[in-house]
Amino acid sequence: MSSKRVVYFWDPDVGNYHYGVGHPMKPHRLSVTHSLVLHYELYKKMQIYRPYRASAHDMSRFHSEDYIDFLQKVTPNTVQAYNKSLSHFNVGDDCPVFEGLFDFCSMYTGASLEGATRLNHQCCDIAINWSGGLHHAKKFEASGFCYINDIVIAILELLKFHPRVLYIDIDIHHGDGVQEAFYLTDRVMTVSFHKYGNYFFPGTGDMYEIGAESGRYYSVNVPLKEGIDDNSYFQTFKPVIQAVMEFYQPTCIVLQCGADSLAGDRLGCFALSTKGHGECVKFVKELNVPLLVLGGGGYTVRNVSRCWTYETSLLVDSPISSEIPYNEYFEYFAPDFTLHPNINTKQDNANSKQYLETIVKAVTENLKCLIHAPSVQMQDVPEDFFRTQMEEEKEPDPEVKVSVQEADASVEPPNEFYDGEKDQDKEMEQVEA
Repeated sequence: MSSKRVVYFWDPDVGNYHYGVGHPMKPHRLSVTHSLVLHYELYKKMQIYRPYRASAHDMSRFHSEDYIDFLQKVTPNTVQAYNKSLSHFNVGDDCPVFEGLFDFCSMYTGASLEGATRLNHQCCDIAINWSGGLHHAKKFEASGFCYINDIVIAILELLKFHPRVLYIDIDIHHGDGVQEAFYLTDRVMTVSFHKYGNYFFPGTGDMYEIGAESGRYYSVNVPLKEGIDDNSYFQTFKPVIQAVMEFYQPTCIVLQCGADSLAGDRLGCFALSTKGHGECVKFVKELNVPLLVLGGGGYTVRNVSRCWTYETSLLVDSPISSEIPYNEYFEYFAPDFTLHPNINTKQDNANSKQYLETIVKAVTENLKCLIHAPSVQMQDVPEDFFRTQMEEEKEPDPEVKVSVQEADASVEPPNEFYDGEKDQDKEMEQVEA
């Protein structure tokens, strides 16, 4: 088992939604990822939960009630009655109305929220929700294939217990929704590594976006150019995160692992390998701070699933073979059937060493403007509706040895993960904070 306690959230329905013909966002990538996690037997190294489903009340902790009400009511059959609302809430081409939209939002948001709560109660060291990480959604509207910003909602939960939360984003797109939500506070530092320039979506994330008011210098942006490779990326990522850790000293980290920064992504223009992308995840894990790991972008299904499966193995300290095990999606990985395909890109790395060094220097100088890691006054912690459930889950005695056979027997077969008495998808009474 991993030296760290890892929980992993999976709802078997979350990969069944469809944005529409031709749309680049494909929730099916989640089913392919989970299949690989099972067939590599990584499920034996962590606790798997069918997560809580977020309610409209949970979503309204960040989003406006009018917007949430709209998402609950609109369907492909009723969309004509909401013509004015569609443009008002930015729902249309990029963020279409599809069957089960609100349920989909409820699943990925509930998993991130439960991950945050389990970290708060020290039930785990790392929580993984590959269905989450939808970082573009705004308070009043959808944006960039994202409807509910599960990241913001999870961070708000973490702030009940943690004085300082660090958000790190390695999606190719700027984490604009999360930055905007916490732009005026020092309780959350947002750090985003992303493609910037040439009208690349969402058009924000300049190096000089540093926060305002109490949040001045607590927004960190690393604008990158096309073609960045593993070596250049990590030589930028490592010193920036080291400086952030030194000056900010977070007590919890949220890591968004958007896989559209991989080479060959349908919407991307970077040249990262799965190993290069994973190196960032490994580095953050080794900081030994409570960690919530989320998915995000990623539009070439076979590459997304390879990447997040590999990163799951890193998070549970379990090396896995580069040969893809036979599974129901095996043909997706032709012709090489490998976890780490060769990078074939004709695109030059437009990021010069001097350019990257300038960014790192500028970020470090800004961080020096922080006098010290901010603290918060002691106060009563609001109740949450997972407390009772998790207090009842007793940790096994570390002194008692368990045989391999007993450990394997405690894990349900792949098709029966969620049918036993320990099924986590039970109605949980909400307690108003």
